[in-house]
Amino acid sequence: MFRSRSKEEKAPTDKVTADLSKTPRDPQAPKGRPTPKRSEAQSQRRRASSGAPLDRKEAMRRQREARRADLAKQREALANGDERYLPARDKGPVRRFVRDYVDSRFCIAEYFLPLAVIILILSVIQVRGIQNISLLLWLIVIVLIVIDSVGLGLRMRKQLRVRFPDTPRRGAVAYGLMRTLQMRRLRLPKPQVKRGERP
Repeated sequence: MFRSRSKEEKAPTDKVTADLSKTPRDPQAPKGRPTPKRSEAQSQRRRASSGAPLDRKEAMRRQREARRADLAKQREALANGDERYLPARDKGPVRRFVRDYVDSRFCIAEYFLPLAVIILILSVIQVRGIQNISLLLWLIVIVLIVIDSVGLGLRMRKQLRVRFPDTPRRGAVAYGLMRTLQMRRLRLPKPQVKRGERP
């Protein structure tokens, strides 16, 4: 009597456990890892709500996107002269004045590259007289560039002393002389003044 009753009671429980194992598990209740502490869960929630990256890949992706955006702003600033987004070497009123001072003048140094190409072509020609002329042209171009650069540097230094007596001017003259070596249309930031227009 007891045995038959105990068998009958065991049977329904076996069915219930079998039914439970067949039912699908809730996807929001993952198994196989311990439940996080309250402090950990709160910090994760705060990070997710604040927009901070959760993993290293996400952080790197965001850094790349931010860098791309900064570079795009810099390119635009170099084209239109917007001071806010210019690179550090081009920022400030001193550098702006130097750029305008150089761009408003005719400089021999800006034609150095085209002249160098012409002189190189002449020096390749296997005629003694043309090669001598090319060597003489090299000498004339270099002397003219040195004289023009020295004169421009002295005038620029004087103007900087007058206009910016209390502002640091270190490297400004060298910055201006390097700008003279670039052809006007290739200069960055783009020239903001016309030739002959004094800054």
